[in-house]
Amino acid sequence: MELSIIRSLMDKSFYDDHRGSKCPPRLFSKDARKIKEAIDTAMDRYERTVSPDEVEALFISNNPTLTTAQKQAYASMFASIKREQPMGSDIAQEVLSKLFQQVVGEDVANIGFDMVNGDAATLEKLRNLLEKYGDDFIPNLNIEWDDITIETLMSKAELEARWTFNIPCVTMKVEGVSGGQLIEVGARPNTGKTSFHASLIAAPGGFAHQGAKCIILCNEEPTHRVGARYLTAAAGMSAREVKDNMAKAKSLYEPVMNNIKIKEAGGRDMAWVESVCKSYKPDVLVLDMGDKFSADGNFARQDEALKACAIYARQIAKTYDCAVFYMSQLSAEAEGRSQLNQSMMEGSRTGKAAEADLMILIGKSPAKDKIEGEEEDSPLRHINVVKNKLTGWHGMVNCNLDYLTARYTD
Repeated sequence: MELSIIRSLMDKSFYDDHRGSKCPPRLFSKDARKIKEAIDTAMDRYERTVSPDEVEALFISNNPTLTTAQKQAYASMFASIKREQPMGSDIAQEVLSKLFQQVVGEDVANIGFDMVNGDAATLEKLRNLLEKYGDDFIPNLNIEWDDITIETLMSKAELEARWTFNIPCVTMKVEGVSGGQLIEVGARPNTGKTSFHASLIAAPGGFAHQGAKCIILCNEEPTHRVGARYLTAAAGMSAREVKDNMAKAKSLYEPVMNNIKIKEAGGRDMAWVESVCKSYKPDVLVLDMGDKFSADGNFARQDEALKACAIYARQIAKTYDCAVFYMSQLSAEAEGRSQLNQSMMEGSRTGKAAEADLMILIGKSPAKDKIEGEEEDSPLRHINVVKNKLTGWHGMVNCNLDYLTARYTD
């Protein structure tokens, strides 16, 4: 093997890629090491590819004190080198990388042995070793680069909106979502977060109507309440109207019901969420609420824990090619405001926002006074797109929430 590497080093291009500390003489046995030194001399002096005959002639002329037996031994080695075929650059690089790592590893082990025995007063030897070889340590890495041809890029762009939104004012700005994307949705309590994903999935033209397999994991409201919103969104009826028109409601609900699965997930963590995706392979996954699914680890601050959950959710989206809707609360700063921003995500700094492909924050106008001091919530909702890697558009559109049917409409 080492003779084949010696033969490869006679090529100027290969030698330049592995010169100096990347291929020290120590990698070779005693006799091969002397031939390597002759190649080093030839490359420095002539700066071109050299043949085995040229290296042999240079070696013999530079070592006039060789005995007859030594000359015969080296002549035999050069004869073997001439029969060797140069290694392919990729194979040779891997072999040299392994040999280099072994040599440096021996040096590190020797320094460690001295430290264990109390013979090392400082870390200077280790520091010098790292400075000498740090830049030349070649990892065993073979990357298959991604395809960025125009055909591939355009076909991928067409898939960015596989599942289109069914709220026209939103669709005009952000057509839809696709697998591998993390969509974070935030709002204040009693604004309509659950109705938002129920409307996107079960209302006419929603993801379930488009054929998407949708899984909703709930750890806040009971599943029967969440399911009721999906029923009313699909049927376009209030709960009372559904009760009075069961047959009609059933005919409108059943076409989408088979594409929707809802599960109580209180006390579950993100690892369990991943196991659900691995087993059931959804196209759309809703985490309601995302912040309540814990991630493994010890965190000094709440924002670090929330960031870890968002990172895990993004990994799930990419690994299992599903669009993940991560529902969150907004801080009190967002109460009664129409224009919202990323800093209003409760308990988080920039961690969660950094992971999102699309971030939608829902604002609600303040309650308006009715006769005799009663209050009635305005149906007006303000959809703020505050982060958008999909189309780049940022801004606010207005729509209405029919809380009786859990539908968002223009």
